[in-house]
Amino acid sequence: MNTSQDELRRDLDAALQTRKELGKEYESEIVDSFLARIDSRLDARVEQRVAERLDRSGGGPSGVRGRGARLGLSIVSLVMGIPLTAIASESAGTTGLIACWIGIVGVNVASALGDRHRGRELPRDTRSEWV
Repeated sequence: MNTSQDELRRDLDAALQTRKELGKEYESEIVDSFLARIDSRLDARVEQRVAERLDRSGGGPSGVRGRGARLGLSIVSLVMGIPLTAIASESAGTTGLIACWIGIVGVNVASALGDRHRGRELPRDTRSEWV
């Protein structure tokens, strides 16, 4: 087992021990805390892998473009889609679930269209310092 799995096992054991000590009344808070730790570890792992792929593809934080940026956005969208789906469906039901995924798809479509638009050169007279 690697270090990450050992840490996860220790955290799970600690959560189970805490549940035994505090009782069933605090079960949901203990589970939420454990899931938050897993979520932050997952986010860190995804960010690390995205950074590694961007480094290999020649992209970087200052000049992220093209497939590397789209891949990163896609991965982050899917990772963040999981808790957002749970929150949206819990609080607003099917309507919230649909609105959540329309937003996620909209962000990805806007990014893809923006990448296509960025590839075109603007005429000299319409170019501004903001583009």
